[in-house]
Amino acid sequence: MAPRKKEKEPAKVPVSDKVFIQNAGLVINQPIVDTLEQNYMPYAMSVIVSRAIPEIDGFKPSHRKLLYTMYKMGLLSGTRTKSANVVGQTMRLNPHGDAAIYETMVRLSRGNQALLHPYVDSKGNFGRSYSRDMAYAASRYTEVKLDAIAGELFLDIDKDTVDFVDNYDGSMKEPTLLPVTFPSILVNANMGIAVGMASSICSFNLTEVCETAIAVMKDPSHDILSTIKGPDFSGGGYVLYNEKELRQIVETGRGSIRVRSKYRIDEKNNCIEITEIPPTTTIEAIMDKVVDLIKQGKIREISDMRDETDLNGLKITVDLKRGVDGEKLMAKLFKMSPLEDSFSCNFNVLIAGMPRVMGVRELLNEWIAFRQECIRRRVYFDLTKKKEKLHLLKGLAKILMDIDKAIKIVRETEEEKEVVPNLMIGFGIDQIQAEYVAEIKLRHLNREYILKRTDETSQLEADIAEMEAVLKDNRKIKSIMINELKDVMKRHAQPRRSEIISAAEAQIADEAEEIPDYAVNLFFTKEGYFKKITPQSLRMSGEQKLKDGDEVTQVIESTNKASLLFFSDRCQVYKARACDFEDTKASVLGDYIPAKLGMEEGEAACYMAVTDDYSGFMLFCFENGKVAKVEMTAYETKLNRKKLLKAYSNKSPLVGAAYIRQDQEFLLTSSAGRMLVVHTGALNAKTTKDTQGVAAMTLKKNQTVASFKPFEEGMVANPHRFRTKTLPSAGMLPRPEDFGEQMTLI
Repeated sequence: MAPRKKEKEPAKVPVSDKVFIQNAGLVINQPIVDTLEQNYMPYAMSVIVSRAIPEIDGFKPSHRKLLYTMYKMGLLSGTRTKSANVVGQTMRLNPHGDAAIYETMVRLSRGNQALLHPYVDSKGNFGRSYSRDMAYAASRYTEVKLDAIAGELFLDIDKDTVDFVDNYDGSMKEPTLLPVTFPSILVNANMGIAVGMASSICSFNLTEVCETAIAVMKDPSHDILSTIKGPDFSGGGYVLYNEKELRQIVETGRGSIRVRSKYRIDEKNNCIEITEIPPTTTIEAIMDKVVDLIKQGKIREISDMRDETDLNGLKITVDLKRGVDGEKLMAKLFKMSPLEDSFSCNFNVLIAGMPRVMGVRELLNEWIAFRQECIRRRVYFDLTKKKEKLHLLKGLAKILMDIDKAIKIVRETEEEKEVVPNLMIGFGIDQIQAEYVAEIKLRHLNREYILKRTDETSQLEADIAEMEAVLKDNRKIKSIMINELKDVMKRHAQPRRSEIISAAEAQIADEAEEIPDYAVNLFFTKEGYFKKITPQSLRMSGEQKLKDGDEVTQVIESTNKASLLFFSDRCQVYKARACDFEDTKASVLGDYIPAKLGMEEGEAACYMAVTDDYSGFMLFCFENGKVAKVEMTAYETKLNRKKLLKAYSNKSPLVGAAYIRQDQEFLLTSSAGRMLVVHTGALNAKTTKDTQGVAAMTLKKNQTVASFKPFEEGMVANPHRFRTKTLPSAGMLPRPEDFGEQMTLI
């Protein structure tokens, strides 16, 4: 037998070559608060301070870095350059990818039409802010330069008006803010989402903002709404004026503004042309919503809809069916689609590195304080330069006394380094003045040149005196600001794009929908099925088709315009209209209300109230013997909400509900068999929907109210026995004769 081969052993790794990781696999318990402070909070603050929230100059860091780069490239004047050049240069300040920088440029451009006053003059395809699918061209195809209004952002930026800091690698300097000469924070819209907070600032007309800033400087209690009429959006449209909402925005910085699309009806071609839309939506979103409404059968007047946007601007064309009233159709579309939308305002701005939500007045005051400091620093910078020049000219004036002596000192000095000290000694001037004199060219050592220079002395002294007076008097600084604001208005003012109409003028009447009005019979079953049957169809029908074990609990004669309120077993009410349901027949099951109205899983409809004018009351009887009487107007809402929470009290299980137009009697029966007739006139009506009501029936331990139904004559033989003058009452036990039974002898 052949000897077995010895298996090769694996190579041994020297102990010195093994890598040991300290605490590898060790789980360390760390308090969640420490994790948030060390990891999450630095990230959150970085997003808030360095990315998403604008500062008082109206810019986020990405905007500021891009515009300053373009300014340093000399693009405030001259011809345009390729966008790719600007993006590449901006990466020296903005340590992000070129795509993010170019996207920022697109929003600031004139071609994108996102801003009321664009800062970038563009050439090429920059997409459109009102279109979701219209993509902008790559940066290598487009060209840009700074727009004329951008000159107001950099005025005197080289005169130490703002602080400069190192960029991310310390290779160059960048401004922390731009010395804007007008309140740009309010002139151009700005939105951003940070961590735990957001900012949404609507745009206002430049002239109105500047006039308001001037008025606030003159009178701090100035009424803002007297000069600012309302927001002014780059896309135009109609702003629905609501003084209460607008005043809230002005004072607090929070609120919402309704914006409506602008349209014209072309009767010749039987179509509607929509030319301006709200800033919160897009062409595609509007068309998608209208298509959904058509599929759901809520809009039947439209035969076709198409996007005809071209170089002339936005246009959505809606073709109408024959005989359709365009005004009434637009009223429906405003109500049901984004053609009318809300702009939510949240004026969150970084002030000294801290986010603050401020109203228009407070924002203007902060900008005024910021601009005052910029002007003060500019004046101080100019003052320093003039003082330095005056100092030099005073030294030059002493040379005028004896030019020959100066020449002699220079000629007779053996070493160059001794020229300045000898001039200092010879004329009694300091080193700076001596250096200036020593650098004068030989051709300028004539009396004419020196006299011209020294003639500036008196003008410099007057300028210095004026500047020192400005630095000591805030009124003079404000006067400079007012003149600058007037110059800005003169150079860059433009008419309002968004027209303002009153909310009352724009209010949509319910009749605009032209709901056909005719008599109907409404059926509601125990299992939650609903049918709407016309009287003619009902006369021709046979028995009602129902599920096994189901029964009809309510039959009501009403009209097709009636409002329906379905109360559920979870203290909620779902609102609908009879016209929302198709006419049907008795031979079908009908609509299952929980599914039709989108009720929650397991939720069931338990009562249907039908009303035309929300008059009368809702009654709710609970197992604990209490009855709540709620005014029907409590369920009427201006915004036509489809679902209301806390429709009735949840403190005790509901026994029954009833809608009454006027007070009447109800019969309550307890689990012990006692009966009580209650007149609803004895109950106080409440406007609070979830009121617990008042105690109507007194119950003993473990007893409950078993039934609650309208009282009708004939239910009992002696109804006076069950009536009471005071509530609560225990009621009476019925006798056999109360039900019409006679005693018989056996």
